Amino acid sequence: MKAIWHGTVIAESDDTVVVEGNHYFPRAAVADEFVKPSERTSVCPWKGTASYYDVEVDGVRNVDAAWYYPDPKPAASEIAGRVAFWKGVEVTA
Repeated sequence: MKAIWHGTVIAESDDTVVVEGNHYFPRAAVADEFVKPSERTSVCPWKGTASYYDVEVDGVRNVDAAWYYPDPKPAASEIAGRVAFWKGVEVTA
């Protein structure tokens, strides 16, 4: 699987976990130069508190376009250490 934003592959892995239709990439598969920490958080009743990254390629920033669960609840333990994308980031095989 690949995550692509603004024509650039920002994550690539054959080891994604699909939860609620979203592919969660291993954090090590995400290129650090394209993700910037965000202050946004949100809460999922069964996964826990999500943190976000802005995705930025060639000076174009997609605010809060990636998320992860730093300390997921036990029901979502399979996504620990993984990152998912949305907001126009194309995830494709």
